[in-house]
Amino acid sequence: MVSLHRLLSLFVMAYPWLTAAAPSAADPCAKIAGLTFVPPADALACYKAFPFNQTLFENVLDNMDRVFDFYTFEDFYLNSPPPFQESTNNIRATLANIRNTKFATDYDFNKALYDFTTQLNDGHTRYFPTCYNAFQNILPAPVISLEENGVQNVFIAPDSVAFISLLGPSFTSFFDSIKFNWQRLAGAKVLEIEGMDAYDYVDLIAKTVSGNYLDHGVRVNSVFTSYRISGTSFSQRLGDLAGPVDVTHTSLTFKLIAAGSNKIETVQIPFLASFTGTAFTDSASYWANNCAANGQTNGVDLRRQSSLPKNAQQPRKQAKANIIDGLLTKAVGLPSPFLPTAPPADGSEDVIKSFILPGNKTGVMFVGSFEPNDFNQFQTDVVAAVTSLKAAGVTKLLIDLTNNGGGFVCLGQFLHQFLAGSQIGYPGFQSSQRGNPLAQKIVAAHVAMGQNDIGTFYSPDNWAFFNDTIMPVTFNYDKPTVPFSVNGKNDPTSQRFHDTCTESFTQPVPTTPPFDLNNVAIVSNGDCASTCAMFSTLMFERHHTKIAVFGGKPGENVEYKGMAGNQVLEWSDLDTEIKSVGLNDDPLAPPDLLVNSNFRHNWRTAWSFFDESRPIAYVSELPLRTSRSYTCVSSKTNLRFSALPIHERDLQQSPKFVDLRCFQIIRVMGPFCGSNVTQEFIGATLSLQNLSYKPLDVQQEQTLFNGWPES
Repeated sequence: MVSLHRLLSLFVMAYPWLTAAAPSAADPCAKIAGLTFVPPADALACYKAFPFNQTLFENVLDNMDRVFDFYTFEDFYLNSPPPFQESTNNIRATLANIRNTKFATDYDFNKALYDFTTQLNDGHTRYFPTCYNAFQNILPAPVISLEENGVQNVFIAPDSVAFISLLGPSFTSFFDSIKFNWQRLAGAKVLEIEGMDAYDYVDLIAKTVSGNYLDHGVRVNSVFTSYRISGTSFSQRLGDLAGPVDVTHTSLTFKLIAAGSNKIETVQIPFLASFTGTAFTDSASYWANNCAANGQTNGVDLRRQSSLPKNAQQPRKQAKANIIDGLLTKAVGLPSPFLPTAPPADGSEDVIKSFILPGNKTGVMFVGSFEPNDFNQFQTDVVAAVTSLKAAGVTKLLIDLTNNGGGFVCLGQFLHQFLAGSQIGYPGFQSSQRGNPLAQKIVAAHVAMGQNDIGTFYSPDNWAFFNDTIMPVTFNYDKPTVPFSVNGKNDPTSQRFHDTCTESFTQPVPTTPPFDLNNVAIVSNGDCASTCAMFSTLMFERHHTKIAVFGGKPGENVEYKGMAGNQVLEWSDLDTEIKSVGLNDDPLAPPDLLVNSNFRHNWRTAWSFFDESRPIAYVSELPLRTSRSYTCVSSKTNLRFSALPIHERDLQQSPKFVDLRCFQIIRVMGPFCGSNVTQEFIGATLSLQNLSYKPLDVQQEQTLFNGWPES
């Protein structure tokens, strides 16, 4: 293992000028030190202050080369199956090309790696160089796709002034100082961006910037602004066009028609970069605080770290399947008019927010994340919410998964089994790991330790056989590996196994469903990743749950699951797995990183119930589809129940209706609706000004839940 002292000495050799006593007057990092918001060109100049370094270049690429050996989907990328062809990439050839490229600065090299892994469109498998993810560009013109008079267009969010203003005077005063009136652009119809049709430019951002999601249509929704849970509170995500973790653009040129006008005008809208990293005073301290490897960059040998007595029971490790976007990007809180005024149901203090619609027949559970502050409390909150809803007489449940980026695998399985009842048996998928030579050595080392094994994810007793009996510590599930071939490549896997999530359930699960599963539906914007995607797929494949997705680009499909890997390992997690069985000096082991970066990867595959030879990530399962309305006028709009998929032309032809277009579930008011409108939605007609309700009749509610197709 490379010690932190050794890492620091390597940095001094790599960049001796970092030890200089005083910064140069021309130091581009010193120029912006201490500022929260800076012009993107100044942020980029700070990034480019660090020259290319061959030692760091080889270190990062050697690490990435060997981590990719564990990536379960690598060979799928050689020829990605439809409709995911956009992600096709010969990963090893791309890495070889990068090795042969000459880079002027360390930033240019890291940007190439960041873009390469981002465009794999797998949020579990991305390279995050903390040094160069420290600024987020923000455009005061977040965009959204809305329908006006039956036609969909791109708009600057009509209510953007309310939530952009929450970035504070440090942000808005910059635009005042340059006399740029960004507020007047709210609600403008966007015709072109950077000389391209607005939707074509959105497609470009979805293809090159968004990442995270295999499906292009889901990435399109990621470009647009939308609501989410951040921490435990409602917030507004700016979207990948208005809030990228990138500072290469200083502005975007829009051709637009301002709200209330018929005049076409061209407007150059400036970006302002927000610093989200660790404070610094100059280039040397910027590098030391944001770029140099630290005590958390690489893994540890748990045999040397454990404080438990020998042979003591290790706490069970909790698998995660989530997406991250570099450092924490700006979370804009929702202005008070956008927050629900209906009283929350019990269990709404953390990442779950539940409400009862008028008439006490329909409950809404907004599950904002499967990564709560407290693993056990999430389970308690599920029980409390369901108990509260049922006590109020609720018989129908709508689950909103908008912008749920995943979290703990076992919490997705808990919610699934709690809603479906323990009678379903095992609540997860068949799973496997990649059976590469180093992985086989790791499993064999765990088996050799036997009862002295220190529990990690590779430990046999972390998994179960198909009869849900936990594997003994001496069982080698990689002996033999299982032959598997994809795109002409032999790619053996481990033997398949079950998760052991039920061992971590702290709340009793009912034997039978608390709600008739025919009366449970799911809605989202498709940006439902990792554990969220697995939960949705379990509900769809095992129980035929109806799922609707709103938004997207007219004429393009949107999947209901954004990215569906089974478990992610951060680089430090994989390094810990290797070091804890004494294999860190194996020639196949990735080297410790010399920079503060993280190359995470999808470590496990979840196999579809519909076709056990295919990962659920590569099974296309189209949901119902609807759009958002600009005016939010109640007009019995347009969701067709009779066929899948729903195409935009179908939206004009349906006699049955449920409008998901601006209500956006929990928020009661979407961010793009006026305050004096009435909106029909699931069991109620909502007067958004005073939240008075008119329940729909029984026949209309039955149309909603029972009229949806079964597949």
